[in-house]
Amino acid sequence: MKQLVFIHGGETFDTYDAYLDALKEWTYDPFKEFGGRWKNSLAEELGDEWLVFAPTMPSKYNAKYVEWCIWFEKVVPFLKDEVRLVGHSLGGIFLAKYLSEHTLPVSISALWLVAAPFDTSDTDYSLADFVLPDSLEKVSAQTSKIFVYHSTDDPIVPFSALEKYKEKLPDAAVRTFPDKGHFLQEEFPELIQEIQSI
Repeated sequence: MKQLVFIHGGETFDTYDAYLDALKEWTYDPFKEFGGRWKNSLAEELGDEWLVFAPTMPSKYNAKYVEWCIWFEKVVPFLKDEVRLVGHSLGGIFLAKYLSEHTLPVSISALWLVAAPFDTSDTDYSLADFVLPDSLEKVSAQTSKIFVYHSTDDPIVPFSALEKYKEKLPDAAVRTFPDKGHFLQEEFPELIQEIQSI
């Protein structure tokens, strides 16, 4: 059975007070929290020959990199060679950072970074302790198939992040879109097709 691990996005803050301020400003939207998104139907879309791991990472509204590492490492013992990894938004930079610091004990067939932030330039958002190291060579050493997806109209992660990933991961295949925003849509056939093709 083919395996895929999906790491969702989240929010980070430099201070606890900044997090509390954000909580006070955010509007609760039940459709945003529980509505249909492509990530929720990955297993169904990929089909019966796939086993999809989609761990709910700790404190997604005030994510801490160390906590995410601990929880991700609970999934690792279940993985087999040729696993596929997909990270969306903060999940993307998490996978890039984690793989730059650790070597998985299984081979990685492919890695997808979808709307992943690279740094805090060109944005007001914080990355807290999810900041990438200077080199991503260890990421490239673990898989020859890396895909970076970004949309020119992303209102959250600036499109400039794509260029920075291209520089640090020069062998990565780039997929750009004009109208996907932050990839919060219900369906993502382009990603499903590419995952199934590898």
